[in-house]
Amino acid sequence: MAELTYREAVIEGIAQEMRRDEKVVFLGEDIGKAGGVFKATVGLWDEFGDLRVRDTPISEQAILGAAMGAAMTGLRPIAEIMFSDFLAVCWDIVTNQIAKSRYMTGGQVDLPLVIRTANGGGARFGAQHSQSVENWAMMIPGIKVVAPSTPADVKGLLAAAIRDPDPVIFFEQKSLYATKGEVPDGEHVDEIGKAKVVREGDDVTILALALMVPRALEAAERLQAEAGISASVVDIRSLVPLDTQTILSQVKKTARVVTVEENPRLCGWGAEIASIIAEECFYDLDMPIVRITTPHIPLSSADELEDAMIPSADRIFETVRQEVD
Repeated sequence: MAELTYREAVIEGIAQEMRRDEKVVFLGEDIGKAGGVFKATVGLWDEFGDLRVRDTPISEQAILGAAMGAAMTGLRPIAEIMFSDFLAVCWDIVTNQIAKSRYMTGGQVDLPLVIRTANGGGARFGAQHSQSVENWAMMIPGIKVVAPSTPADVKGLLAAAIRDPDPVIFFEQKSLYATKGEVPDGEHVDEIGKAKVVREGDDVTILALALMVPRALEAAERLQAEAGISASVVDIRSLVPLDTQTILSQVKKTARVVTVEENPRLCGWGAEIASIIAEECFYDLDMPIVRITTPHIPLSSADELEDAMIPSADRIFETVRQEVD
């Protein structure tokens, strides 16, 4: 296995699928010669040329309108929206057109497209460039929602998303781009809709996504070492479809559950999962479900304030220790 950064895994996943299938095309702002604002598309233009890797105007509506048309006419486009916050600019195309066209045509029109976007905080970009908006997407029927936490998952899940017959929004946590991890050599394709138990434990289950996964793992190691609390950590990976089987099996095993979300507290994905747990295994629980979230206020660009708002490993550790002890 090679050790790659999260951003290099993005490049690997796209290149793998573009080499495999000439119908895969890629479009977005500054993705070509510039290699992307986060340098997550470096080298793709050099290999595949400007016919398949297309720089676009600064227009999210144009990018997704073109991607939708391309998908309807037989291509498999990847469209980059530079910051996930900017999905608000083109939300009508996503929710009323891309998400619904296959259903409204009775399956006559397929829309095999991927919307890649940099999501979340931690990079000091302020309230309009730091939101974690995967909860926006998961409420819309007709869209699959993926948010990987490791380079291996980036490559494998991105390949799976590109091959999927339905539209997928692929959220890349921008603070993870520089992190490293082992990635399988050669063709690597994962499965959308499967959570992963990344740490086994007996006392409490911590459910996390994207940036919150490494922080939950760090907290879990401290809980074991300093408090004798054995924590399972589940990487949700895919919000739609959601792997309730893995989640519920871990909750039943430990009888205690904590969700760790970068979303603002109101209507975060953890609230939906908490409701499922309450419906499916309420009598298996030994304590109330606990949600650790970002507060329901715009993110600050000030270092100290942003760090205080987004759940940290310390906050996860302290919250779980207080609830489980």
